[in-house]
Amino acid sequence: MNLRHIEIFHAVYVNGSVSAAARALNVSQPSVSKTLRRAEALFGAALFERTGGRLVPTDEAHALIAEVTDIQQRVAALREGGHGQLGEERGLLRISALPSIALEALPTAVSRFLKAHPRVRFDLQTVHHQDLMRELRDHESDIVIANEVPADPALGRKWLGEGELVVLYREDDMPGAPHRLSLDQLCSRPFVSLAASGPIGDLFSSELRRRGLVLSEGVSARTFYIATQLVRAGVGITVVDNLTAQAAMVPGLAMRGLRPAITFDIHAMYLLSRPLGPLASEFLRIMGEVVESL
Repeated sequence: MNLRHIEIFHAVYVNGSVSAAARALNVSQPSVSKTLRRAEALFGAALFERTGGRLVPTDEAHALIAEVTDIQQRVAALREGGHGQLGEERGLLRISALPSIALEALPTAVSRFLKAHPRVRFDLQTVHHQDLMRELRDHESDIVIANEVPADPALGRKWLGEGELVVLYREDDMPGAPHRLSLDQLCSRPFVSLAASGPIGDLFSSELRRRGLVLSEGVSARTFYIATQLVRAGVGITVVDNLTAQAAMVPGLAMRGLRPAITFDIHAMYLLSRPLGPLASEFLRIMGEVVESL
């Protein structure tokens, strides 16, 4: 397979159809179809199954895409470099993060990084815990940033810092609250539960069970964003991570740490088969500084 075959295969795989690949490459559909058939012949196996007018990647295509993506990125980097001045740093960082991390910490880190590396491009999106490995294996992201690291031998990790759970509340509801609050002090207040929100919710629920405490959970929210809006609306108080609370802060809201503190780690994850480059490593260094500052 030559570079043209690789380009066509990659475009069809990423875009999901011949027509979408043709639009992305600004070529005709017959040209894409012909080149794809030739690529399959040279590869010696079908790369897509044609089902109901859709192209579904085969197991062979899933295995091939990792190598092909690497080649595509290297070719793109060479093309980018050809248009720039000598010594300029160019590149693309594709990063996914949990919504709580993406609200404030990620944008702050990107802003700081771009001041030193203005020609680097970013492709950013949010991801949920259950989709971490899919994002990496499907090459939709090069790095994912989250709290809990899946047990997978293909996964590399870099510790970025520590977060903690905090109480988010309206100042009018708890005037003069101490710097830290014990869980016992929350029991008598209307509480917005995040028990079904993922690892952070599980962490808090485990601590309640360990202490034998029951909160007045009148409303349950599946996302941190909904929980913070419910607090703003006066529905009750909630416990979220400090990054979410910081991003949600508006006049009239306040947050307090718990006593004793409930903490968790924040990690960047990547595939060991696609190790971090210098730009990615530098970005994660800055990301770690931002996490610690928040």
